[in-house]
Amino acid sequence: MGVAKLTDRNTVVPESKYARIERERRYLLEDLPEGLTRAEHHLQITDNYIRGTRLRIRKVRDPQTNKWVVKFTQKFAPNPVDLSRTVITNVYLNATEAETLSIFEANEIRKNRYYFEFEGRRFSIDMFLGDLFGLVLAEISFETDDELDRFPIPSFAIADVTNNEMFSGGKLSELKYEDVKEEILRSGLLNARSAGKS
Repeated sequence: MGVAKLTDRNTVVPESKYARIERERRYLLEDLPEGLTRAEHHLQITDNYIRGTRLRIRKVRDPQTNKWVVKFTQKFAPNPVDLSRTVITNVYLNATEAETLSIFEANEIRKNRYYFEFEGRRFSIDMFLGDLFGLVLAEISFETDDELDRFPIPSFAIADVTNNEMFSGGKLSELKYEDVKEEILRSGLLNARSAGKS
């Protein structure tokens, strides 16, 4: 008798008590917001998205202390048309575990993350490196759906790209900045922001 093959149809994924809902909005920026400079304290993040899965390995280094935190993460949107609400599960790894999981083929993203206080809220500002150099995104998290739904676009942002799949980490890991720039121009994101200011 052969071994049954696992498929999406015959594999049950029960609700996990370790998973949590993450509510966030993502914004396209032209550059770092006014008042924030590249020289300020930031974290160096390397994300490796394991191909064909919803999994990533995130390495976070603080250059001031040279300390690392490594997380093995599953993150997905239960509703594919609403990327503002995702289910996320994190497992923290030691160096040996991180090295063991590095055998998987993955697409890499590197970025510097800055924290920025604006009108009483804390934003994460990501300045991308490598193939995505030139891309700057801001993210902000919320505790409730009401907060998420009512939050206005901040004045330092060009556009809200939360529900544009191309700006999700997994998709960005497959692209270069030229691809992203082409989509920005094609979709009229820059024009939308200019119209909002007029």
